[in-house]
Amino acid sequence: MTDSRESELLASVPTGLLIDGEWRAASGGKTVAVNDPATGDVLLEIADASVDDGVAAMDAAAAAFPSWAATPARERAEILRRAFDLLQERKEDIALLMTLEMGKPLAEARGEVVYGGEFLRWFSEVTAHTQGRYGANPEGTGRMIVTQHPVGPCYLITPWNFPLAMATRKIAPALAAGCTVVIKPATLTPLTTLFFAQILQDAGLPAGVVNVVTTTDTGPVSERIISDPRLRKLSFTGSTPVGVKLLQQAAPGVLRTSMELGGNAPFVVFDDADLDKAVEGAMLAKFRNIGQACTAANRFIVQRSVVEEFTRRVTERVQAMKIGRGTEEGVQIGPLIDDRAVDKAKTLVGDAVERGATVTVGGSPVEGPGTFFEPTVVSDVQPGSDILREEIFGPVLAIVPFDDEDDAVRLANDTEYGLVSYVFTESLARGQRMIDKLETGMMGLNVGVVSNAAAPFGGWKQSGLGREGGDEGIHEYLQTKYTLTANPYA
Repeated sequence: MTDSRESELLASVPTGLLIDGEWRAASGGKTVAVNDPATGDVLLEIADASVDDGVAAMDAAAAAFPSWAATPARERAEILRRAFDLLQERKEDIALLMTLEMGKPLAEARGEVVYGGEFLRWFSEVTAHTQGRYGANPEGTGRMIVTQHPVGPCYLITPWNFPLAMATRKIAPALAAGCTVVIKPATLTPLTTLFFAQILQDAGLPAGVVNVVTTTDTGPVSERIISDPRLRKLSFTGSTPVGVKLLQQAAPGVLRTSMELGGNAPFVVFDDADLDKAVEGAMLAKFRNIGQACTAANRFIVQRSVVEEFTRRVTERVQAMKIGRGTEEGVQIGPLIDDRAVDKAKTLVGDAVERGATVTVGGSPVEGPGTFFEPTVVSDVQPGSDILREEIFGPVLAIVPFDDEDDAVRLANDTEYGLVSYVFTESLARGQRMIDKLETGMMGLNVGVVSNAAAPFGGWKQSGLGREGGDEGIHEYLQTKYTLTANPYA
């Protein structure tokens, strides 16, 4: 059951589709329920878009593009900054809303408001600083002018696990570059995006620049939008198999794509590491967002001489963690997003145990309402275990021993994924070698969280294409034009 504050907040959330600046019902009148994963209760019924609604959103984005692209950079920047300020004013509401629909503890939801808001602030500052260049060509026969231009209407598909930050990380650079947007949030957690879209409206964003489509008919709606010849950019965060399918759909239109896909992050602890730092980093890298993050540490690769002590310390920390609804005081582990996530965690732990691993704490679903799984430590995980190959996406810490540096590198790179890695060592030289040797697009050296709005987020191998955040982030939404003019002295 929701309390009065929660009820009041939910009553303020738009439940329609945002198309051309107007909130409207789905054309077919369909709705879909959004549930609280901690209780199973329905939070709200929202519009369930049809293919026709997706086309209408695309129409609005295409119509709004010429005027938005021509809007001075300073004006675009000021709208983003006003959105940032409004987000800060409403931070408690949006944090609570994320906790209700996704389940993360309220303290972590507040942290996501800070993180997600920084994309608005960062790209508001970057907007007016995208520059080209001018100069003579080497032969002296003319002048070269290189300019940057928005790519055009964009389709953004966001995941359920970071409902605010994934929206701002995509929308902010698109708007900063002068692009218009159709965004499709995950059906499991759409309320935060709907609330944020209203904040953009309140900040003065012109009609049609951002359009929001919520739908359970994801495949047909997305396929129709992606095939639209007016679309010029696709950005997706989610699983690698879905990303591959979307890339195939994007190929006929030769769309610009950004793909932030699956991960299988190694967390490497050498015997010269500061174990206090390593354990603290492990708790952040594994249990942040209930382990439901593409950046979550998946495989804890620990040097054999310290593996027993590391296991003992993390087990003690995990035993003390409080499980419950994210709105409750002191809760550190909220629910997983749905029953499938619980079943996956249970299956991966069971497979590891069958192959010889030991559960030192946790290991089971929690009985009662909601979709909870105990925070878990599994030690001495054997080669070939599914838990070492698959992204866990849950609060399960799996430990594998290693012997020497070459062994650690081999184990860390033994995956088709390459999003992020974590390394704990007090040796500067070894840390530098790991930067060179680990096949990931990001790395945390003696830290357990790497994400920052000012940094380029993205992976290698099957973890994706392109970068979000940093100076690199806005260039994903810009295209380059070279113009040659005649030698003015000829």
